[in-house]
Amino acid sequence: MQATQEMLVQRLLPRELFKDKTVFVTGGGSGINLGVARNFAALGAKVAICGRTQAKLDAAAEELRALGAQVCAVAADVRDIAALDAALARSAEELGPVDVLVCGAAGNFLAPAERLSANGFKSVIDIDLLGAFNSARAAFEQLRRTRGSVTFISAGMAYMPHAFQAHVGAAKAGIDMLMKNLAIEWGPHGIRCNSIVPGPIEGTEGMKRLLEPAQRDLFLGSVPLRRMGTVDEIGQVAVFLASPLGSYVTGCVVVCDGGQNLVGSALFNIGAAQALEAQAKG
Repeated sequence: MQATQEMLVQRLLPRELFKDKTVFVTGGGSGINLGVARNFAALGAKVAICGRTQAKLDAAAEELRALGAQVCAVAADVRDIAALDAALARSAEELGPVDVLVCGAAGNFLAPAERLSANGFKSVIDIDLLGAFNSARAAFEQLRRTRGSVTFISAGMAYMPHAFQAHVGAAKAGIDMLMKNLAIEWGPHGIRCNSIVPGPIEGTEGMKRLLEPAQRDLFLGSVPLRRMGTVDEIGQVAVFLASPLGSYVTGCVVVCDGGQNLVGSALFNIGAAQALEAQAKG
């Protein structure tokens, strides 16, 4: 599926659409964020990725280089503004100033609110929300020079309550409002800001943690398109938003979830409760 989607983006869009453009992706070592980075690389972008594990970043960098991209892979925790400043400075030195920032670093786990520790709640807020702000703030001067764009990776928990996701809902709702504030404030600098809300995406760590295999068919039966999405489908939305095709789009939350948000979170809640029960039994 990934190869088909990858060929699709190269068939339908100019292969040099992002030539001489630099894309910086936080959390870019795996999952959705690597899929986003791969789609930009396939269209000629220079790609910088950051994350907490250098070995994972190095493996991802090889995948991106195989697509012909010039790559800068540097370990940085988005909770550490000094580390982000250093990563963005290195990226600018090696690849040029950032044209597109993708804020994708995130953390998630299932936890009943009454058993969720203050540290667990704070950890997700710090990685998702504070990390998104830190990344945007650290990249601002470069984005102002390039009149670039910022894309935040959000989640359905931002606007629809999900059981055992109080920490994630708070963080993602904060990200979407941060995005809208930045769209207003940074618009005069030519910087556009938008969010993407992925639905259930095949093969990601999030789906492994949040959906028990036994619940898969029942859950997918509630998705109007009756399937999971792919990381490349999220990457294609990111490419559109950052391209000239999206040049008048800012302050928007773009949902790419096969229609999952239309039917509510009830089946997720049931599956999450069963997943917690299974975890408790070991």
